[in-house]
Amino acid sequence: MKLGLTLRYKTENSSDCVFTILLLIALSMLIFGLISSPLEDIAWGLMEILTQPDGLITDYIGLACMGAAFCNAGMVMAASALLLRFLKLPFTGMSVSCCFLMGGFALFGKNLVNVLPILLGVWVYALYRRERFARYAYIALFGTTLSPIVTELGLIARHWDRLPRLVFPVLVGAVIGFVLPSIAAYTMRLHQGYNLYNVGFAAGLVGLVLVSVLRSFGNDFQSRLIWSRGNDLRLGLYLALLFGAMIAAGWLYNGKRFQGLRRLTRHSGRSIADFIVMDGLPVTLINMGVVGLFATAYVLAAGGDLNGPTIGGILTIAGFGAFGKHMRNIVWVMLGVVVSSYCMVWNLSDPSVLLAALFSTGLAPIAGHFGPFWGVAAGILHSSVVLNVGVLYGGLNLYNNGFSAGLVCIVLLPLIQALRREKEDE
Repeated sequence: MKLGLTLRYKTENSSDCVFTILLLIALSMLIFGLISSPLEDIAWGLMEILTQPDGLITDYIGLACMGAAFCNAGMVMAASALLLRFLKLPFTGMSVSCCFLMGGFALFGKNLVNVLPILLGVWVYALYRRERFARYAYIALFGTTLSPIVTELGLIARHWDRLPRLVFPVLVGAVIGFVLPSIAAYTMRLHQGYNLYNVGFAAGLVGLVLVSVLRSFGNDFQSRLIWSRGNDLRLGLYLALLFGAMIAAGWLYNGKRFQGLRRLTRHSGRSIADFIVMDGLPVTLINMGVVGLFATAYVLAAGGDLNGPTIGGILTIAGFGAFGKHMRNIVWVMLGVVVSSYCMVWNLSDPSVLLAALFSTGLAPIAGHFGPFWGVAAGILHSSVVLNVGVLYGGLNLYNNGFSAGLVCIVLLPLIQALRREKEDE
């Protein structure tokens, strides 16, 4: 009873603070965008973001401009936080991971228009179930991983009459949102909480079926690669200031000490591991800043580029630094991707491999629960699977790594459990 009261106090005490922090970070993205490009370029770039295909990999910095990409990211992140506030949900680690992910993917695939039909579909599902939309709000936001399908269908229907041209993509997006909650509940049971990107797994299954049906009618969806380069200094400075500010704020809020960070890293990360609820906001902010700086350093050390997709991955790692990820469980999975590059046919600096290393950390709970060996094994398997499944849905599932991580869990978890059981029986 005492523990429950303590956790409730921590959550209620930090909720307003978390909301403010999320809005400030969204504001920093908007300001960075506004000072990065002229206003006329930003206006033109935002129109390009809204009207051009945005399947994997579409770097909005390369498609439009840096200013438009960061303004889009700031608006999407702020809108996500405001939606959660409107629904009167407490701001915890789940809220932080969700908003960071929304902001990160708004640099390469999401915008304020293509996410709306999926949100609408989840809202209709809540009405059908006669339940509050707030219960499904996180699934709705995470489910916007399939928002590139909405854009693609709008382009397919661009020569139709006005009404069907507008209704068709909205209707299909709403259907996606309607079916996602029930499928996400089922997929959670499959991987037992060891894949932090559960909705990505569920959305991958939905996307696979939907794209297969659309291809049966003669439509084809090709993966693309728009990848900007040459912005490492400017973007690296922004990320260093952002994550440095998180560490400094956490340190000050924690009484000018790092006490509690080691305790946080003892959690395996298996869902549900809400660090704000379990360990408090100050230590969680420090952890987010540390893993964010580490992910940034990894991209640069691997010879990669800081751009929309890689910053999306970095922000996702930082966001899930409040909900399952820390240095003791992400390092081993990323090491698996690094090891695979020395014996397989790709390089660490390849765009897809860079993203695989960053997003492979969705499997961090495997390393946290079963140990470094299985974490490395999960990273090796993930790097192979993720580079070959995108073709199944034409790159239209932005959480390609979430789908791949789910497949790895389905194969790897029974093996781990069987071998551990045999070892215990000896």
